[in-house]
Amino acid sequence: MSLQDLRAQANARSPDELVEHLKSFELDLEFTAGIWFFTQVDSRFHDHYKEARSIEERLDIAASLKDYGLVGLEAHYPNEINEDNVELWKDFQEDTGIELVTTIPLLFYDQQFEFGSLSNPDEEVRQNAIERTKRTFRIGKEVDTDFSVIWPGIDGYENPFGIDLAAMRTRFEEGLAEALDAVPGTRVAFEPKPYEPRGHILYGLTPEGNLLGRNVEAMLTADENRRLLDEGHKLVCMNPEIGHVHMGYEDLPYALSWPLSEGRLAHTHWNSQPLGNYDQDLNVGTISPEQMEAGLYTLKMHGYDGRFGIDINPERQPVDVALKISMDALRAAKERINGLDHERIIEATTNPSENRGFIEAYLARERAPEGADLPALDETLQTATDRTSS
Repeated sequence: MSLQDLRAQANARSPDELVEHLKSFELDLEFTAGIWFFTQVDSRFHDHYKEARSIEERLDIAASLKDYGLVGLEAHYPNEINEDNVELWKDFQEDTGIELVTTIPLLFYDQQFEFGSLSNPDEEVRQNAIERTKRTFRIGKEVDTDFSVIWPGIDGYENPFGIDLAAMRTRFEEGLAEALDAVPGTRVAFEPKPYEPRGHILYGLTPEGNLLGRNVEAMLTADENRRLLDEGHKLVCMNPEIGHVHMGYEDLPYALSWPLSEGRLAHTHWNSQPLGNYDQDLNVGTISPEQMEAGLYTLKMHGYDGRFGIDINPERQPVDVALKISMDALRAAKERINGLDHERIIEATTNPSENRGFIEAYLARERAPEGADLPALDETLQTATDRTSS
């Protein structure tokens, strides 16, 4: 497992240094996708709208997207990648150049995990979850993935009455630490989600993911892990999903700034989602495109050079078409933020009392179609007092 150096994400810059960085640094849009949404997923509300596809059929579709910008795939262990089909994945990587960037332990689906996985109060079930996590890390090393996503979808509760919540969190943290020390040098990319399928999922908001990372890293004892931590690398990093961020009523740029400020942003999952609501996994940019642009600008400010994972649920669209739409949305947003006047933006945000209304008026013009009949920016920003004094 290769360990990307994320330490520069946390670099603090003066306003002048930040302007120069924004002018010189561009986000590198390398796209990955979860192999799970290449086939129809089960729904409690309706029949399948598409035919089920084997892993081989899904990989064929993925291969057709390489020239469009797909560089990596993501898969769960043991249902999508396992000891029986790992050679298939190795051959796919060699034949196409598309990497398997992460292996994800399936800790939320099995009947045995009804009351949680790494946090389960039944020690036998919890140990099964720990062992599955270890096997996932090992198979990730075998195929040379970048990290392993951890999503605690079934670790949580509906009725909190009488639950020792601190003990629940401790069990989860100690279980994750045990798995990491069993396979030293592994990096985790934790994915928060506030609810669904549980009424309340552990570590559901982005700052809680940072806290989890600090707590687990403090527990690690393996020599290789301690060496990496002593060098300033983070091993429990994050993979925020935009839809999950908005389900928790978080502001995307603010949420992303948390892992970036500690050098913990290993990967990102992109889709779109209304605030709150159920997890919709809509195509990137369908809803709240201004949050997408602001989030990308925050990534640009911190020099994020990780991949952009697409995590969607295209029930009513061909999966390859939905992926292309999502890639295009991110490419278009990148071009919009690259063309902004970074010097004026940083001046306005660092001296807000002297630039009242500038950001809003400026972005309205930048988002307007070419040739839009809008007054000059200075005219919009001129106040009644300005006109009277002049």
